[in-house]
Amino acid sequence: MKITIEGADEEFAEKLVALAARHHAELSVVTVDTRWTTDRAERYLRSLTSGARTFARMVVLDGDENGCLDADRLREALGKLNGPSNALTRAVPRGMREGWLPEGIEPPVIAVADRDNPSWHKTIAYQVSTENRPVFREAFIRLGLGPAPVDNDPNGEERP
Repeated sequence: MKITIEGADEEFAEKLVALAARHHAELSVVTVDTRWTTDRAERYLRSLTSGARTFARMVVLDGDENGCLDADRLREALGKLNGPSNALTRAVPRGMREGWLPEGIEPPVIAVADRDNPSWHKTIAYQVSTENRPVFREAFIRLGLGPAPVDNDPNGEERP
């Protein structure tokens, strides 16, 4: 018999193993790390169209302290957002199918709906989590698309 439980935390897994042991059952728990890593983020970004990569770059690098970027700002820069946002959405399941992303990984960029008008479902912003933001920032740097590291010269002046 094989039982699969996705998304269980370590405490739950320990309790499940203890329960199985009390009933003299054999149980092994396999956990899959579904966090974004810089390598995963870089592969994800490489898989995107240039418009979708620009979209993600703007959200990651230009978003506010919560990782949110206003949809109107994206529209000003990119025009219609349905193409790039669809490409971002489709890349995660494609990565899972192709085996370079683990099952259960969350999309890095999510749409933020208008809470004042929930029946309309207008997207007012896009957001990357504060946990994923540094990972994706590093991936953009690796791709040569991130902010240049700031270096100080011997006189204490900042230079790009």
